[in-house]
Amino acid sequence: MSAECREPGPGGHSGASGSGACLPRSTSAPWCLPRWRARAAAAVLCYVNLLNYMNWFIVAGMLLDIQNFFQIQDSNAGLLQTVFICCLLLSAPVFGYLGDRHSRKATLSIGILLWSGAGLASSFISPQYSWLFFLSRGVVGIGSASYSTIAPTVLGDLFVRDQRTRVLAIFYIFIPVGSGLGYVLGSAVLQLTGNWRWGFRVMPCLEAVALILLIALVPDPPRGAAEKQEEAVGTPRSSWCEDVRYLGRNWSFVWSTLGVTAIAFVTGALGFWAPKFLFEARVVHGLQPPCLQDPCNSQDSLIFGILTVVTGIIGVVLGAEASRRYKKVNPRAEPLICACSLLTAAPCLYLALVLAPVTLLASYVFLALGELLLSCNWAVVADILLPATAPGVSSAGGAGGGMGGAHACPCLASCPAAPMSCSPWSCPGAGAQQRHFRSRWATSWETPAALTSLDSSPAS
Repeated sequence: MSAECREPGPGGHSGASGSGACLPRSTSAPWCLPRWRARAAAAVLCYVNLLNYMNWFIVAGMLLDIQNFFQIQDSNAGLLQTVFICCLLLSAPVFGYLGDRHSRKATLSIGILLWSGAGLASSFISPQYSWLFFLSRGVVGIGSASYSTIAPTVLGDLFVRDQRTRVLAIFYIFIPVGSGLGYVLGSAVLQLTGNWRWGFRVMPCLEAVALILLIALVPDPPRGAAEKQEEAVGTPRSSWCEDVRYLGRNWSFVWSTLGVTAIAFVTGALGFWAPKFLFEARVVHGLQPPCLQDPCNSQDSLIFGILTVVTGIIGVVLGAEASRRYKKVNPRAEPLICACSLLTAAPCLYLALVLAPVTLLASYVFLALGELLLSCNWAVVADILLPATAPGVSSAGGAGGGMGGAHACPCLASCPAAPMSCSPWSCPGAGAQQRHFRSRWATSWETPAALTSLDSSPAS
């Protein structure tokens, strides 16, 4: 944990060393931080992470209305997520490079300005310029890349050992919580105003507060400051090519990244299409008519958002606590927990899919179980990756994890876009309708759900 140095260091700061004792003054450039400041910084970074993921999934919460407004067919709607992910994919290495060599605080601030500005601008686009809306989602992806790549490394340099595990668990709770609140915000604003545009106008207000807090309270610790490693303070910086070669030879990093890519295959499709999947399931059961004009019924987005928040909190806490306790008796606890949770999630998501045309209640139950098991991985994977990479390349490692992991795999995550080209109510006959509904979604989701088991190989 980050114990404080009660005696000021040469820079006049007070803070902590990994062992709980103050470093001698002969150590090159010791760096210390009061405990309250480290906790305040962690709280701000968690808040920004919440907004980051709300911005990711607010589109999914209002997808039906956005499609109607811009006249976007189901077969093209997946491109909204593809453009977002591709831009994030391409910009993550750039931000990883900048994060290892320049001010991480400045890079994070630029990222927030980018994604909030693009989100606000997208609310003023007229229907004949739908391509601009796609472009704005790409810019949001670029801004998100800066935060997703750099923020975990800042936390890694503020805390050590068990305290780092707990802080990362809290930080990664905001992945499912932010995702769920994105659906909830989009749904709530839509119900209150009757216009999806206001969802993108509320977010910049929250992000302006986040930017002020980031500038005021978040420090930019030296790389590896928590452990006071010499590489972080005394050695020359390596080149970007050397960083890539180092990461390519780091098998813990490579296999973990491949495993998280398998998770992204599932969560990318689940997060973007689940609200519409549930909406269409209700249409098949005759519980509501199809949405042919604005505003559409956003009840499914609201329900799925609440489900995501609750299962996300429980899953992240459960995974982090199980990892913390189990690794005291088994050093391989983290990968084993990831493998077991993912292997169990696969049949749950499959059953949620195939049971939807038969019973919505059972589909919701298995969907909740699948989300809970997937959420067990976020903090655990981060705790695997951060110690596995040297401090000087931690942001580059975060970029690689981001490219292949939680934010990447653009083609895979948006694969379900193509099978969405025919709505279930547009297919002839009630029997054909249900068969089409089942086969379309089974084809889209069975493969990514099965691929979650791949994580057991790299993890174990």
